[in-house]
Amino acid sequence: MLARAETWWTILKICVEERLVYRGDFALGTLMRFLPIVTQIFLWTAVFASAGSGLIKGFTRNDIVAYYLLTMLARAFSSMPGLASGIARQVREGEIKKFLVQPIDLIGYLLLARIAHKVVYYSVAAGPFALVYYICRSYFPGWPPTEVMVAFLLSLVLAFLLGFFLEATMGMISFWFLEVSSLLFVYMLFTFFFSGHMFPLEILPEPWRTIVDFLPFKYMAYFPAAVFLGKVQGTELVHGLMIQTAWVLGFIVLCRMTMQAGFNRYSGYGG
Repeated sequence: MLARAETWWTILKICVEERLVYRGDFALGTLMRFLPIVTQIFLWTAVFASAGSGLIKGFTRNDIVAYYLLTMLARAFSSMPGLASGIARQVREGEIKKFLVQPIDLIGYLLLARIAHKVVYYSVAAGPFALVYYICRSYFPGWPPTEVMVAFLLSLVLAFLLGFFLEATMGMISFWFLEVSSLLFVYMLFTFFFSGHMFPLEILPEPWRTIVDFLPFKYMAYFPAAVFLGKVQGTELVHGLMIQTAWVLGFIVLCRMTMQAGFNRYSGYGG
């Protein structure tokens, strides 16, 4: 166990060092993510002005702006850019065979690489995030109680795990299909829309609102933001965390099963 832990720790350090090679480009790309915030503030100000009402589905303008800022944070945890397409490329180009002949677990390696990516991302984005949240502090109702804050942080960790194993499962489909870029594009649209990243899911009409409740996407952005804003409380909060955990465990199992089935049918030739 000690030798295995040292191996994973070495892999994690190498992945962090790889991310830091192009730290200037990485930092610029991270900072550019904050530009849409200004657009969203102007957009929702115009929406509420045209609606002639201070409330839309129980949200004030300040609630909507705070919600959007929180979903940005949640999506920073749950989004996995390049994970599924990277798996598909490795399968198509034959690089995946190294995980068949070397004593390195594919999913474990990808998870450590993604943790390294997030560590570097948060290190770069911590300052801009703090500055943006400080400037926009008037949009927030204040700090939630301690137990709500703990639930919020737990939901972010679960959102990260759910996003990773869900997208890794999508990437494993490439063992059966040579080209999955179109499928991944559709998946990205579904995730962006039904995760609540664009707007609170309460705005969706029926039956779409009910359908979204039975999908895992809302736990990747909407749920953590709703927890922080107090839109989910008491028993509903506990049930939400249990469902989010169940989705994580389900996709862990599904990802493992899909990987193993893909390995069993994969054939690689040459060096």
